[in-house]
Amino acid sequence: MNTPRKVAFLDQAHPFLFQRLTELGYACEHHEKTPQEEFAGIIDQFFGISIRSRFRLEKDLLAKAPHLAFIARHGVGVEHIDVEFAENQGTVVLTSPEGSKDTVAEHAIGMLLMLMSKLGLADRQIREGKWIRAANRAIELKGKTVGIIGYGNMGSALAQRLQGFGVKTLAYDKFKTGFGNPLAEEVPLERIWAEADIISLHIPYLPENHYFLNDAFLQNCQKPVYVLNTARGTVLNTADLVKNLQSGKVLGAALDVFEYEEHSFENLDPLTLPEPFQYLRQADNVVLTPHLGGSSLEAVEGHSRVLAQKIEDLFGRGILSEL
Repeated sequence: MNTPRKVAFLDQAHPFLFQRLTELGYACEHHEKTPQEEFAGIIDQFFGISIRSRFRLEKDLLAKAPHLAFIARHGVGVEHIDVEFAENQGTVVLTSPEGSKDTVAEHAIGMLLMLMSKLGLADRQIREGKWIRAANRAIELKGKTVGIIGYGNMGSALAQRLQGFGVKTLAYDKFKTGFGNPLAEEVPLERIWAEADIISLHIPYLPENHYFLNDAFLQNCQKPVYVLNTARGTVLNTADLVKNLQSGKVLGAALDVFEYEEHSFENLDPLTLPEPFQYLRQADNVVLTPHLGGSSLEAVEGHSRVLAQKIEDLFGRGILSEL
């Protein structure tokens, strides 16, 4: 008798993953609209789960699925998954940063150019009927030092994209050593503070990374700096960033993520957010985008392709033979 392994799809995703797992013999089911309370009653039936961030997979829910083999998270962050508990009960948590590393790097470059060349500001002024040239002169990237914090998929992809700009690239990663290469020099954090003109964050959210970039971090910087964050909103203290924008310690900021986002990253009402965010909305030396960095058309499919391969490599086909 052949018994198919069941996989629940809890979020909308590119169809490639559903199709590929079905080809491999898995019994894939759509549960994109199933309420969490209802799914809790059937979670024990599933070999795997495909999810983005529609709801949280915490201990109480995962405990109902002691035989769950994998959670396939489309994307990078796992703040909404109790990874420690999952792994302790034998559930592998898979992510797919490889699927969006290129679009995140391109987005970071785009935001940096908008910030230093004042492209967004000049565009808005033209639309308002203003012709302002001298005040909108660009600051060239050439000759600057870029400090990359976190040298995984995203950080290394950014380093690659920076090569044509004539910058010096330094990289710090507290979880890795021996990663220096022609794209970036591996350095301690102190070198970033001492030399960087531009600091770009590419670290995951972990409790120890909460407000990693704060007032103390910025005061350690020996130069006025530009700040980019395409990682997670809560690794940067918004109020401290605003304080340093006002003092001139931070020359400008480009933010794709915000500490005020819900865990789904889908909804945010800018008009209702605290005062630090209202300052950012009005500041001419700030570029803001709504968590778009990893969501290109290519990346949506890329996440599904990466996860499909990881599942196939780890678990093989989805049909078990029973005697």
